[in-house]
Order: sequence, then C-alpha cells, then structure tokens
Amino acid sequence: MADFTSDFWHWYIAIISVISILACVWLLRWMTSGFIKKDEVEDTGHVWDGDLTELNNPLPRWWLGLFYITIVFSGFYLLLYPGLGTFAGILDWTSQGQYEEEVAKTEAEVGPLFERYQQTAILDLIKDENALKVGERLYANYCTTCHGSDARGARGYPNLRDGAWLWGGDPENIKATIMHGRQAAMPAWEGPLGGESGVDEVAQYLLSLSGRATIAELAEKGKAKYEVFCIACHGPTGTGNIALGAPNLTDDIWLYGGSLTRISQSIAKGRNGKMPPHAEFLGEAKVHLLAAYVYGLSQER
Repeated sequence: MADFTSDFWHWYIAIISVISILACVWLLRWMTSGFIKKDEVEDTGHVWDGDLTELNNPLPRWWLGLFYITIVFSGFYLLLYPGLGTFAGILDWTSQGQYEEEVAKTEAEVGPLFERYQQTAILDLIKDENALKVGERLYANYCTTCHGSDARGARGYPNLRDGAWLWGGDPENIKATIMHGRQAAMPAWEGPLGGESGVDEVAQYLLSLSGRATIAELAEKGKAKYEVFCIACHGPTGTGNIALGAPNLTDDIWLYGGSLTRISQSIAKGRNGKMPPHAEFLGEAKVHLLAAYVYGLSQER
C-alpha cells in the first residue's frame, strides 16, 4: 500500500471502502425499515397455482444481527489492519513483518542445528545420514527448479551427479559456487572464425577431442583455429580451466547439448549462464550443509 505513485489512489481506495460499508448499512436499514408487527405480513401480490401467495416476511432478527456484526467487524478490521489506502492500521501489521517474524522464530529453533553442522567438515558430513537428509530438504526447496528433483539438470543447467564441474568439484569450490554464485560467458566466435565454415571446422575438431567421429580434413583445419582462438581458456589439450569456468572439451559432457548442431551454435553465438548467489538468504551454515549434500551426489557414481 505504501508504493502508490500519488495520493489519489490512497483516497480512491479509502473512500470506496468506507462508502461500501456505509452502503451496506443503508441497504439493511432500507430493506428492514418499519418491521411488520406479528400477524401483519405484507402481501407482494404475486400468486402462483391459484392460491400460492408470495409474502414479504422480514428477516429473523438474529440473522439480521449477523449482518450488522460483519459490518462492525469490517470497521474494526480496517482500523487495526491496512486496507484504507496507505493507512497502515493501528497495529502497523505488514505481511513482510509477519514473514520476518516467522523466519526469526524458525531460525531461533533450527539455527543451532545448522551451526553444529557448520563446524563439521563436508567430507565428514557426507557420512552423516541425518545431515544429508536435512541437506536433501534444502536442495528440494532451493535447487530443484534448475537442476531437477534428481539433480541431473537440463540443457543449460549442470548435472550435479556426473562429476564434471566447471569451477571445480571439490567441497570448498562447490560451497563457494553456492555461496557467491557464478557468471559464465562464452563469447561468440562466428565472426573471428570467418563465418559458418570456420565454425564447422572448429566443431569437428572439438568432436575429435572426445573421440567422436569427425571429418578429418575439417577437424585438422579446426585444430589450427582452436590453437589461435580457444586455447587461452580451454587449454592446449581441451581439458578446460576451472579458474575461468571453461569446460573440459574432452569428456563428451556438454552443458548446452553435444550434437554437432548444438556445439556449432555454442561456438558461433556464444553462451551466457548464471548461477545466482545463495549466501544472503540461506546463510553460510545452510550453504555448508547444502554443499555437503551436492558433493555427495557426485560421489555416488
């Protein structure tokens, strides 16, 4: 309610709310004005089947009283809670405040548990069945949207079970990735490589690095181009560089698809991937436990 761009909307909502309540009071008074005395029921003049007459019986007073109670309740509610434009209510309640209160209460209850796990090395945590169960719940809440419920990822989202890690798969690097996030950038090389033909040549060479069938003549030309444009990031043998997040091109694991078409697209147009940081809203203790669970997934192979 505090994000209105002008006072107009505050008054617009407040006035309509108040008028609506008053209109309900007026409607009830108008519909029930001059209660009919006992045995004096008004005939509406509507008759069916010859003698079936419609009478205008008033509402029972207890039922009418319920309507008035709801109206009074709405008035007190708008005084206590936000509802009249930017008026915050006497209690100054907000959904954000309630959320933060609930989070603080939960943290007070479960915080010591996560702190205790934080004092334990990740290599020891993967042997703790209870710790891994908690880590699994964290993964289910925060990671499945991108990496899938089975942690096998999807196109553009890494498989966390195969042991191929762009920024390193040891416990500390995994924890750093979750804590601070990663920003990957593969530049577009279609122009520097001389167009589609140069892209095809390099793609054929990359296929040969993982032992896949290639067109030898094109692969040989692609090797020369690789040594000029690609070697700085992916290394002389194509095994990559975890300091740069440059993938290993020899393991036949392709984040954006390993077909010739997909590899060519990656070379020609480039790729940009981002792993968001989780430190701010999870905290180091939870990240530590989550890192242990994720590390354990790649050790199950």
